Amino acid sequence: MSIRDIESVEEVVFMDEIFDCEQLRRKKKSYRARVSPLEMYSDAEFRRKYRFSKEGAIKLIDLFGAQLKSDGRGGKLSPDLQILTALRFWGRNEVQDDFADLHGISQQSMTNVCRRVALSIVEKRQMYIRMPANLDEEVQKIHMFSDICGFKSVVGCIDCTHIRIPHVPGNGGHYYINRKNFPSLNVQVVCDASLKIMDIVARWYESAHDSQIFNESALKLKFEGGQFHGRLLGDSGYACTPYLFTPVLRSRSRKEVRYNAKHVRTRNSVERCFGVLKSRFRCLQTGFRNSLENIKLYIVALAILHNIAIIFNEEEFPVEEEVVEEQELQPIQAVGRGAAVRAAFIEENF
Repeated sequence: MSIRDIESVEEVVFMDEIFDCEQLRRKKKSYRARVSPLEMYSDAEFRRKYRFSKEGAIKLIDLFGAQLKSDGRGGKLSPDLQILTALRFWGRNEVQDDFADLHGISQQSMTNVCRRVALSIVEKRQMYIRMPANLDEEVQKIHMFSDICGFKSVVGCIDCTHIRIPHVPGNGGHYYINRKNFPSLNVQVVCDASLKIMDIVARWYESAHDSQIFNESALKLKFEGGQFHGRLLGDSGYACTPYLFTPVLRSRSRKEVRYNAKHVRTRNSVERCFGVLKSRFRCLQTGFRNSLENIKLYIVALAILHNIAIIFNEEEFPVEEEVVEEQELQPIQAVGRGAAVRAAFIEENF
């Protein structure tokens, strides 16, 4: 063998050694083991952790799974595992990095998964969150409210609840600070007698008054345009109008006393709605740690899941007392046409 041949062999050996060292330095990508929670837990344990029964979770996967098929990146996270991951995070509100470990994904992947699932749910918002579309549907809602205690002509109950959010930086951050001195969103909801959410506005800062949110909503324009025959019930934080009745602040007759009593019992539907919603999805009670954009998206997605849980006849979770505690607002005195229409209604029906 010539000297040139020997030098060529040594060069090849040297390059192989460099390649082997480079391979050792590179961290081999691996995926954590993933086992379906549907197989891991008993029915009762699954429901406690994922806030839906196994049967209900499978139905959710059928509803939204097709929109979540993976493109092959990120370990091919299946649609069912994406939906269950989001359900457990929203329902239990566990620490993100610890929680991600339970499902064999990274913390960033879990954030992406929750957003992806929320977007797929919100795409079908019009199917699950809507006011009555015709007179027959509206009459059905009115009858359901009337069955509570005989209060007539009610198509929905309206109120706002605060949802804790992280500190909002910038000059406008102080608008999100509530009376308990922490940042939150003021979320307006209209529900029916079965506690289904028919309308939701989840974009206002906490310092916005309930009446301001309603006055600038599309829903008010629909009522003023005569789209609905029934009316809303709200607390004294709203202005009394012909289509939104509030309590009588200082009742002076037995009829007004009876009106107030039935008003409270009927309007309690929206308070119960908040309690059931926050008990199923504890992140709405304890607060989010996500970006403001994602929080608004999640709130709407959870309202849809709340309605779906009612449609599926899912068992409710016990409502904790602090869940139903809401804001105390300066009452608005009823004046003008709204007060006159309410007075005539009380005289005729109570």
